Amino acid sequence: MTDAIQIEHERGLLTLRLNRLDKKNALTRAMYSQLGDALRQADADPNINAVLITGSSECFTAGNDIADFLEQPPSALDSPVFRFMLALLDCRKPVVAGVAGAAVGIGTTLLLHCDLVYVSRDARLRMPFVNLGLCPEFGSSLILPRLLGHARAAELLLLGEGFNGEQAAAWGIASEALGSGEEALAKAREMALRFDSLPLEAVRISKQLMKGPDRESLRKAIEEEGALFIQRLRSPEALAALSGFINRR
Repeated sequence: MTDAIQIEHERGLLTLRLNRLDKKNALTRAMYSQLGDALRQADADPNINAVLITGSSECFTAGNDIADFLEQPPSALDSPVFRFMLALLDCRKPVVAGVAGAAVGIGTTLLLHCDLVYVSRDARLRMPFVNLGLCPEFGSSLILPRLLGHARAAELLLLGEGFNGEQAAAWGIASEALGSGEEALAKAREMALRFDSLPLEAVRISKQLMKGPDRESLRKAIEEEGALFIQRLRSPEALAALSGFINRR
C-alpha cells in the first residue's frame, strides 16, 4: 500500500486520487498495483456505483516515473502497469476522470478508457512515446486514428505533439473543458455522483453495449503494444533517451 494513491468513499462513489505532488504524480509500480486492485474491487462491490480518477487541481500525472520504470521495467504482460490497464478496460462500472495540469503518456491514454472526462482548458496533454524511444500503449494506436483520423493521430503519436484541454474536448477525448483545475475536478465529482441516482444495472448494461464491440480488438491491441513496449525498453534508442531524460531532470 502507498499513500501516493488516496482512496476515498463518498456514498456510492470511489475516488482514486493521485497524491505524489512532489513528483508531479508520476506513477510507480506500487501505484499501478494499488490502482489496479482498487478498480477490480470497485467493480465487484455492489455498493460502488462509479469510480473517479483524479489528481490535484494543478497536476493530473506526469506519466511513468522513469527512474522506477528503468529500475524495474515491466518484463511481461502481467506486470503491474498492464494489470492496471486491463482492470480499467474490464471495469463494468462507469469511470470518470478529472484532469488539470499535466497529463503525460499514460496520463493521456488512460482517459481514452474512461466514460466521462472533465479537463481544465489549460490542461497539457501529451504522449511522447516516440520521443523516448518507445511506442504507443494502452490501445492508443487503435483508438486515436479511429477517433481523430490518421493525420491528426500521427501528429500526436509519431511526433509526440501536445494539446490542451480545449482541444481534447473538441476532439472527443474529453467530455468538457472547464475554466480552471478546481472547476474541472468539481465537475468530474458532480457527474460521478449522479450515478448514485441511476439504476446501476441499467448503467452497467448500457456501458457493456457501448464498449462491447471494441473490447476484444482493444485487448489485442493493448497486448501487442505491450509486447513491443517491453522490447523497446531494452533498445539502445530507448535507453539513451530515457537516461538523457533522467540526467536532464
